[in-house]
Amino acid sequence: MAGCKQWVVVGRIGAPYGIRGWMHLQSFTSPPENLFEYTEWRIDTGWGEQTLSPELTRKHGRGWVVKLPGCESREQAGRYRAAEICISRDAFPEPAIDEFYWSDLEGLEVRSLDGKVLGVVDHLLATGANDVLVVRGDKEHLVPFVSPDYVKVVDLEARFIEVDWDPAF
Repeated sequence: MAGCKQWVVVGRIGAPYGIRGWMHLQSFTSPPENLFEYTEWRIDTGWGEQTLSPELTRKHGRGWVVKLPGCESREQAGRYRAAEICISRDAFPEPAIDEFYWSDLEGLEVRSLDGKVLGVVDHLLATGANDVLVVRGDKEHLVPFVSPDYVKVVDLEARFIEVDWDPAF
């Protein structure tokens, strides 16, 4: 979302569901239903941004469906397909010590123990075993977010992460 660095993408709207304005929902929160604890969603549709609250939500199979205010038909629901759902970063609870929101790590400079800059965190991947920093610089580095084995220091104020990682990898 342009100019919205205080907003964090926490989900995405999928295909329409049925004929009455419902749509599938992909939640990026853990667990997925945590998304519904936030009553103010900012939705970036590509044709404009809207701030609204979901009208209705319900479990559907292994996923969720949602109905947004004013969305009464399959055609109206289709306009929201692939729209990102964002929540104000201020609405998040403070993480525990040594816990971080992925959105807080994105954009941080990553340095090796000898001070060599590997690049910046572009995004993170969930692999099941552990999360992985995707670091973009002269080349792409995939650094396991495992502390203290690989991640030695995360300094959000100074905006860097120090890692025990060979720049050749």
